[in-house]
Amino acid sequence: MLPDYVKAENGFTLFLNEALEGEIKSYGIVVNSFYELEQAYADYFQKEMKRKTWHIGPVSLHNRSNIDKVERGIKTSIDEHSCLNWLDSREPNSVLYISFGSMPRITSAQLLEIAHGLEASNHPFIWVIGRILDYSSREKQQVESVLLPVGFEERVKKSKRGLIIRGWAPQLLILEHPAVGAYMNHCGWNSIIEGVTAGVPMITWPFSSEQFYNERFILNVIRVGISMGNEHWVPLKELPRVTIKSEKVAKVVKRLMGSEEAEVLGMRMRAAEYRDKAMRAFEEGGSSYANVDAFIAELKSRRKNQNGHL
Repeated sequence: MLPDYVKAENGFTLFLNEALEGEIKSYGIVVNSFYELEQAYADYFQKEMKRKTWHIGPVSLHNRSNIDKVERGIKTSIDEHSCLNWLDSREPNSVLYISFGSMPRITSAQLLEIAHGLEASNHPFIWVIGRILDYSSREKQQVESVLLPVGFEERVKKSKRGLIIRGWAPQLLILEHPAVGAYMNHCGWNSIIEGVTAGVPMITWPFSSEQFYNERFILNVIRVGISMGNEHWVPLKELPRVTIKSEKVAKVVKRLMGSEEAEVLGMRMRAAEYRDKAMRAFEEGGSSYANVDAFIAELKSRRKNQNGHL
């Protein structure tokens, strides 16, 4: 059954219709993914849409050196060396990384619940909150002082149990560190593909756009995640109407980070397998490597046919 936000006309459905029109008119599509991750979907798309597709990802694997990973995107707001030193002091698979990207907006009430939940879980964490707050730059300084529970940051800093990053984080460096054992995110595709590439299971918390579809993919298709349980879609950049309580946050974090149950161990095993598949796809002889070559050859062929020469 299609959800209401797809059946009703809104900004998202208009965007989907425009995207579909673009696909119909296009010669082909380049995808930041790899064939082994979504083989059935890739085959179905080519068969039904009759459009050429080139899965050339994960594109984040282009950034292999630490310098490349740090310089990717906007300058980070934390020194990468202090971040890595903190991670180096942690046990393997013990740290939860939390980032909801730059687009979702979260209420101050929800931030409080997340903070209380993380504290109650008693697991180490890195939490990026700099781009998810709902306030203007003029109000920033005043609001930042009351967003988190009183004394929370001081306790986290004193116990060295967590890092709070207000701004941009060196995400690839963090995700690929051996100490990171899970990734809580908003189910944006770039976040998902980077989590898959790092081989970490995920806590899914979608808000808007196509994120709930991506969550289904994580939970039901490749089965490498646990849902936080948000079922309420909102238009992009609007505030969520439902607050997930701290008890639920703590429960989900404890289950994924501390449980030895067979289902969780299976998630970790599958996450590691998809990481290896991503690496092989990107290496010479892999599917993504071959697709890059095929895409370049296709462009050359098209140009030759149109111009009569290279």
